[in-house]
Amino acid sequence: MARKIVVTSGKGGVGKTTVTANLGYALANMGHRVVLCDIDFGLNNLDVVLGVENKVVYDIFDVFDGRCRIKQALVQCYNMRNLCVLPSGGLRSNSILTGQNIKLIVENISPLFDYVIFDCPAGIDVGFHRAVSCADEAIIVATPNIPSLRDADKVVSILNSYKLDKVGLVINRARGDLMANDKMMLPKDIQGLLKTELIGVLPEEDSVFLSIGYGLPSRSDSKKAYKILANNVHKGTNKIFDVMGKYSGFFGSIRRSIKRSI
Repeated sequence: MARKIVVTSGKGGVGKTTVTANLGYALANMGHRVVLCDIDFGLNNLDVVLGVENKVVYDIFDVFDGRCRIKQALVQCYNMRNLCVLPSGGLRSNSILTGQNIKLIVENISPLFDYVIFDCPAGIDVGFHRAVSCADEAIIVATPNIPSLRDADKVVSILNSYKLDKVGLVINRARGDLMANDKMMLPKDIQGLLKTELIGVLPEEDSVFLSIGYGLPSRSDSKKAYKILANNVHKGTNKIFDVMGKYSGFFGSIRRSIKRSI
């Protein structure tokens, strides 16, 4: 039976959908069968991030309404046979699709996959609770700034009431140069603040945005960071990508100076 993980955040704009897509890619690259479920009915764009929007024929509402079978709604990602997405249907009739409805749909496809990963709406309204109620585990995505961390702290408190098997923290858009210059909070300090297990630190890189729909470039730091994150998720390890590594020492100081001048 598949592991069911919801990827959530308190604040919008922290890169939650991008994290969902690239974590799915990383797990699929490891040989696992992965389906990504877009439960953000208001701003559904997981299919766009994965580059398969032109392949979408049916969505989760069509499954619920009986217009298609579940397998017909699943969209296989390009160049990745074991990675699929179950697209959402935008704002159409989203009030009638409850967490229990989604759970029943997921139970029917769980035997086909190793991981079911839900892309949750930002915030803590009904969409958040609908997504979390379908999962056994949660990943909170936050960026190293006060508004994001404040909202993430609220999400942590709510997730604790669900008694999930595991809740992990991913810090996205981390700037190693700013952390090395004491201008951005360190991962260990964020982990202590949110009192949540840190399972990943993802660097801010242009390659993440330029590669949407095609997978991360093989030589990027983000590729390495997502591989480490996927290993932590799958194996329960606690290795963290060293986002400050290349900004340490003499040559690191030169890189920091170049960053400041750009």
